Amino acid sequence: MGKLKDRYIRFDWAIKRLLRDKANFAVLEGLLTVLFEDKTQIVEILESEGNQLAETDKFNRVDIKAKNSKGEIILVEVQNTREVYYLERILYGVAKTITEHISLGESYGNIKKVYSISIVYFDLGKGNDYLYHGQNRFIGVHTSDELQISTKQEDAILPKYPREIFPEYYIIRVNEFDKVAKTPLEEWVNYLKTGEIEPDTKVPGLSEAREKLKYYNMAPAERYAYDEHLNAIMIQNDVLSTAKLEGLTEGRSKGLAEGRAEGRAEGRAEGRAEGRAEGRAEGLAEGLAEGRAEGLAEGRAEGILSTAQNLKAMGLSIEDISRATGLSKEDIVKL
Repeated sequence: MGKLKDRYIRFDWAIKRLLRDKANFAVLEGLLTVLFEDKTQIVEILESEGNQLAETDKFNRVDIKAKNSKGEIILVEVQNTREVYYLERILYGVAKTITEHISLGESYGNIKKVYSISIVYFDLGKGNDYLYHGQNRFIGVHTSDELQISTKQEDAILPKYPREIFPEYYIIRVNEFDKVAKTPLEEWVNYLKTGEIEPDTKVPGLSEAREKLKYYNMAPAERYAYDEHLNAIMIQNDVLSTAKLEGLTEGRSKGLAEGRAEGRAEGRAEGRAEGRAEGRAEGLAEGLAEGRAEGLAEGRAEGILSTAQNLKAMGLSIEDISRATGLSKEDIVKL
């Protein structure tokens, strides 16, 4: 029997089951080092809602909360399916973490810097990149300079930017990654998307993952639980995709029906409006034409009467005036 091809555990399962073990810190440290572009060392894994092991744990979201050698708190979360208020929940999680790590009455100078890293497997908003980074900057409204403040650190007053104090956010949109991996970050995101690791990789964390996250290194019971986890994710995604498709189909049908009804109503209204406008225009044109015709007729009649009066004053006979103007003898006598 040939050697089985290496297969690697998904990162969300690794977070829940393996990466909390100090012996496996190097995998997570590698991801953070590549993402932050700064050597990161984890000293402790802290408890959080999503990294507690229980039969009722949701497969949709897992997270890990770690403290680095600088005393900063790092939240890493993997989200498999869509959540309506996802960004709001990230904000809540960061705020909760800040308050959990400072005691009532303690100096605000002891507030910990928090990093939030979200690895998402669903379409989160609109954007062309697979990695987004958010941090707080205070920029002058009129001068465009960045505000710098003074803080006390180890009995010294040091300048700092607010972004060095406020939380930072990273969102990795895994499904948007479609490149050939050439950089350490791209190799990491490629692993997150495909589960594949290059055999000769030297990328921090991935070289360790090749040894520590092998599927066939798991005990049979653990492999069974892992396979069930993958099945649950696929079923969940299929259910959501089906619901989305049904919703789109129903929405289109309702939209077409409403569109036709609105179109008919608008058509009738526009038809009436156009009919009124055309009617007014035609009426105005006909009125002008009739007015001109009547005016011309009246003008001619008045002209004939005036001519008849002048001929009568000149002493012409009534018979001659009648022949010249076409008026009756009775009308001429009345002049």
